[in-house]
Amino acid sequence: MEEGGSSERNDRVRQRVGLVYDEKMCNHNTPDGEDHPECPDRIRVIWNKLRNSGLIDRCVVLNAKEAEDKYVQSVHSKRHVDLIRNISSKRFDSRRDRTASKYNSIYFNKGSSEAAYLAAGSVIEAADKVAKGELNSAFAIVRPPGHHAEENEPMGFCLFNNVAVAASYLLNERPELGIHRILIVDWDVHHGNATQKMFWKDSRVLFFSVHRHDFGCFYPGTDDGSHTMIGEGPGEGYNINVPWEHGRCGDADYFAAWDHVLIPVVKEFNPDMIIVSAGFDAAVRDPLGGCCISPYGYSVMLRKLMDFAQGKILLSLEGGYNLQSLADSAHACVQVLLDEKPIIGSSEAYPFESTWRVIENVRQKLSVFWPSLSDELPKKLTSQKASTPQPLTDVSSESESEDIEEAIKSIIQPLSELKFDEDQKDDSASWRTEHKLTDIWYASFGSNMWKPRLLCYIQGGQVEGMQKPCSGSMDRSPPKDVMWKTVPHRLFFGRDYTNTWGPGGVAFIHPESSPVEKAYICMYKLTLEQFNDILFQENCSSCDADAPWFSSEALNAIKNRGSVSIVKGGWYHNVVFLGEEQGVPILTMTCDLHDVQAFKSLEVPQCAPSNAYVNTLIRGLSEGGQLSEEEVLAYIDKAAATSL
Repeated sequence: MEEGGSSERNDRVRQRVGLVYDEKMCNHNTPDGEDHPECPDRIRVIWNKLRNSGLIDRCVVLNAKEAEDKYVQSVHSKRHVDLIRNISSKRFDSRRDRTASKYNSIYFNKGSSEAAYLAAGSVIEAADKVAKGELNSAFAIVRPPGHHAEENEPMGFCLFNNVAVAASYLLNERPELGIHRILIVDWDVHHGNATQKMFWKDSRVLFFSVHRHDFGCFYPGTDDGSHTMIGEGPGEGYNINVPWEHGRCGDADYFAAWDHVLIPVVKEFNPDMIIVSAGFDAAVRDPLGGCCISPYGYSVMLRKLMDFAQGKILLSLEGGYNLQSLADSAHACVQVLLDEKPIIGSSEAYPFESTWRVIENVRQKLSVFWPSLSDELPKKLTSQKASTPQPLTDVSSESESEDIEEAIKSIIQPLSELKFDEDQKDDSASWRTEHKLTDIWYASFGSNMWKPRLLCYIQGGQVEGMQKPCSGSMDRSPPKDVMWKTVPHRLFFGRDYTNTWGPGGVAFIHPESSPVEKAYICMYKLTLEQFNDILFQENCSSCDADAPWFSSEALNAIKNRGSVSIVKGGWYHNVVFLGEEQGVPILTMTCDLHDVQAFKSLEVPQCAPSNAYVNTLIRGLSEGGQLSEEEVLAYIDKAAATSL
């Protein structure tokens, strides 16, 4: 009788699900203990949720192992591996912070090296067990995350590209395991830029990334996440990007991407194994993502994938910065891996109009490679759509998360069974109230020297030559004063295209001063709140933010530090202190030293500005009484012609 138990119980026994976690990965933290979105509690809350619910007892707990250099170097350069191996050693004690500042959104401390090696090694270990058939599936609860880590540099909180290391290990080191085709699904809210590049020419890997893109303005802030980026050579057609045009996308939008892009292609690709770059920062209430997937939504997306590759699936944690949403979403996914029914929920409304537009663009671009995408979606389907979302700008600091949920529901989709914690506050208004009381001089050196252009950032709209309008600041009061001066910084023009001005470079000033250089700046006296709203817009983010990027605390610190590089994307993420005028601090925003090096090496081109951009500079400097039109042109020509 014991051997003849129910088939349901036997099915569950056969679902051997692996979990890997190691507390030592929590030793990677900010060097000064300051709060940071990518914090140790991210993996702790997942582990505690699984333990308290009893799911850990039903899984196979694997020991975390450090990756071997030879496996990491299959996707990273030796120089990069050497850096991460040694960054926590004593010889870096005096320059660890300075080294981190060279990179985009990176910190290091004495626990970083071990954590990075454990994260990559744990994903390898879990991948190996699943590939061998010792486990049906697994979830690597690891940090730091990986999908932004490029071949030769860390980036975006990521040190080693854990998923790419594991995929390369299976394909190149263990061919006898029979894993010859791997599907990598990246559902993190940010584009998996580095994973894309590592398999750009490899037809053995189908890389699928669905992410918030905002026309190249959302982090990582490049065009790499465009639907037109489809791979090259043997890998052409094996890179699929589904780039959302805005935030607020939720279950209905992601289900549409699964049903009308991913699933048809996976049926044709027929992978031997699936690896999910499982970021949960597209979850509802995530402070960085701005999207609205529910735990139910994640469970359904994963359940749909389990129909392929004999269910051989590995999840590797990427982002996710609201601890409650992160834990709930990860828990829902482990339930699915254990072959439980998806958690109770529903998605009764429709995708956004823009979602159908994105999906149709992706299908059209990829149809030559995947015949299943060649048919036009029926109008009856695509006509079922929600309206384009508008920013939530009127939520007070006293609002409970219950109110936020209702606002989201009314705009996005009814999720009838979804429950939220009711003790979370929205502090978006409180920081604005405080920052209205502090004045700064915003020093502009590019198109914002022309006041009508600057007012686009304050009052909304666009001027001649701009490709798209600005949203404007929450506080639309005009500048309190305007002044001109010169500063000892190098002006130069970089990039070859921007979404605001089209083809051509845009202005930067070197963040470090030089006595032989001179750049003109127009200073506007604004509030610290308005400065943050310009910072948001310059870096292509919505002004609907829960917290400032440049706080009053940062304002106090910058007077000693000289500059503060914020942990966001975009090209103007480095705030530089230029002194004081009338006792009021002068701030500008430009690139950081790491970006300068990219311009020097021509990794990012230096490029003369377009005529439209030049015209704004002429108007700014000439109408401001600084230079004649001929002198402005000479000023621009010199800056554009002289290499860094």
